[in-house]
Amino acid sequence: MTTFVFGHKSPDTDSTGSPLIWEWFINHTGGDAAAKLLGEPNTEAAFMLERWNLAKPEIIDNVADGQPCVIVDTNNPAELPANINGADVQAVIDHHKLVGGLETAGPIDITIRPLACTATIMHDLMGEHAAHMPDNIKGAMLSCILSDTLEFRSPTTTATDRALAEKLAAELGVDIAGYAAELFAAKSDVSAFSAAELLRMDSKEYEVESVKFRVSVLETTSPKMVLDRKAEIMEAMPAVAGEDKVNEVLLFVVDILNEEATMLIPNDLSKRVAEKSFGATVTGDTVVLPGVMSRKKQIIPSLKV
Repeated sequence: MTTFVFGHKSPDTDSTGSPLIWEWFINHTGGDAAAKLLGEPNTEAAFMLERWNLAKPEIIDNVADGQPCVIVDTNNPAELPANINGADVQAVIDHHKLVGGLETAGPIDITIRPLACTATIMHDLMGEHAAHMPDNIKGAMLSCILSDTLEFRSPTTTATDRALAEKLAAELGVDIAGYAAELFAAKSDVSAFSAAELLRMDSKEYEVESVKFRVSVLETTSPKMVLDRKAEIMEAMPAVAGEDKVNEVLLFVVDILNEEATMLIPNDLSKRVAEKSFGATVTGDTVVLPGVMSRKKQIIPSLKV
């Protein structure tokens, strides 16, 4: 039976590229795997697929009982198909904190490491087989690392991530700065998306003291493109929160080049979160958080209500 490989909902570059990378590895080593997506890939991930001539994986919205699965780039049931605990989860490969809630039919392989990118972990797990990766899989791996590290600007970046990216770029004949600029330009063009789509584009559900949040991040080299729409975006937040069954949507617009985040402040709850979590002084409907780049390392662990 074919093993499905997928990452989290609202797939970014790592949750689009890593399933393809692991699909290749399983098939290369004699298995039968198929990469899947749990939603439309974001603009950067779509650019990666086109740039490296990779077919977009099939989008699925659930898994059947007993379906063999490998979960990558998450271990959070809230980001996975509703029936994930009914599936046959065989492995988890991730770089996020352990959330809990997954149930499996038997013992499984779990690899969670404090690296910036799932693809970096995969390269190590492949061992000698990594030398056989075709260029399009190397390109996906490089894209995942540059995306997740924001071209090594993110505090999640490790020497292992950087060294692998430099190795892959050299093998592919790719200039890292030039290619990263292309990736970020693709990620920054959000003009075609509605306010609700922007709020869900790169978001994760997280609960703090029984308050449920959708924590959304937009990483961009053109923050003005997003912030010019802040009134429209804030107006959409209550409806998105209601539809997604959370108490509040938090949006952080990460300025990749200036290495800071702007948090939107539509109400008293978000103001309190900004002040208690980041020590910010809020005087308007936005607040700049210098040096804040990473949801995983800086935003989620800091959240207080």
